[in-house]
Amino acid sequence: MATLPSIARPSNAEEFPEQFRVVALTAGRNLKLLVDQVQRHRPEVVALADADLLPELQERLKNAGVAGADSPQLVGGADGLNVAAAWDSADLVVTGIVGCAGLLPTLAAVRAGKDLALANKETLIAAGPVVLPELKKSGSRLLPADSEHSAIFQCLQGTPWAENARLSTGVPTPGLRRIQLTASGGAFRDWKEEDLENATVADATSHPNWSMGRKITVDSASLMNKGLEVIEAHYLFGLDYDHIEIVIHPQSIIHSMIELADSSVLAQLGWPDMKLPILYCLSWPSRLETPWRRLDLTEVGQLTFRAPDPAKYPCMELAYAAGRAGGTMPAVMNAANEEAVAQFLQEKIHFLDIPTVIEAACERHKPDLMAQPQLDDVLAVDQWARNAVREQVQRGTTRVPLAALAA
Repeated sequence: MATLPSIARPSNAEEFPEQFRVVALTAGRNLKLLVDQVQRHRPEVVALADADLLPELQERLKNAGVAGADSPQLVGGADGLNVAAAWDSADLVVTGIVGCAGLLPTLAAVRAGKDLALANKETLIAAGPVVLPELKKSGSRLLPADSEHSAIFQCLQGTPWAENARLSTGVPTPGLRRIQLTASGGAFRDWKEEDLENATVADATSHPNWSMGRKITVDSASLMNKGLEVIEAHYLFGLDYDHIEIVIHPQSIIHSMIELADSSVLAQLGWPDMKLPILYCLSWPSRLETPWRRLDLTEVGQLTFRAPDPAKYPCMELAYAAGRAGGTMPAVMNAANEEAVAQFLQEKIHFLDIPTVIEAACERHKPDLMAQPQLDDVLAVDQWARNAVREQVQRGTTRVPLAALAA
């Protein structure tokens, strides 16, 4: 098993040592955590996104007693990530690099014929037209590690169409009528629309249910995260956008639902914890006995649902529009969002500017949209969209960032 990237808490590989062995690890800049994980897992290869840190990593490993025959092969930079992703002894690659940066390592794994546990949704969103043919060519299986798509995947295991769904080649899944993706509603689910004028970075990065990174927490607050998941579900399960819905479910107990041809609705329930969907990717098609906290619905008390307000969550509508446009538009929308969120986290723009700058980039791209892009096309429009957002921010936006206003 190769993992991209390392994770901080005890891993499934540690809890189930007889079932799983980590042969490759990757990381960005967190050398302390990486050294700790190398000591625990003894992988064959370690890749650092920042190649300049390789000498320091080598020294730290030596000081930690990891040397000689115990020392892994060290590789760095984009090429190093690709080497780890395609590592010969890995059966399954867990791809969790945030953003479009995960695209090339994911393609390297697919081209090497590795099965994928996909936690990097941007790979399919930005490059679905590129990735799906590669999956078909290599025979790699794509298993969704996101909680929502894992829920759909698990529900489909009880149907005659599980074999079709597991291949994730974008072919419509027979008998699947509708997908309902549940959303917590994010940091602003209980805010009035007019109060969002006062939203700060601290507000947007405080998730009520999940512990996640800052970028994805902002995406949750804008509901862009769920919009991205709609596009991912389209590519994973082949369903038309008109039949993929978003439902706000504040308790985050139901992780998603599917409606089948006979109007039956199947749902997967559990506490909001990413360990279970990741474990299912690793153990599929089997299920492993775990000591984890069991769901008690009487403790939960109630499960509630409501439709998201498009006026409050314009990013959701932008994602649907980009998905329907297809081609290179999802890549532009995704890159514009990544850059807009980065600008917001640096307090250079207001939270409400995020959808404005995304929409502007998408509008500018319409005349140049490519219906059947190649990899180079996707990478080019990704960079173009990021530059377009930076240029717009430099020119100034209609709102003043709250931190700047306070200063």
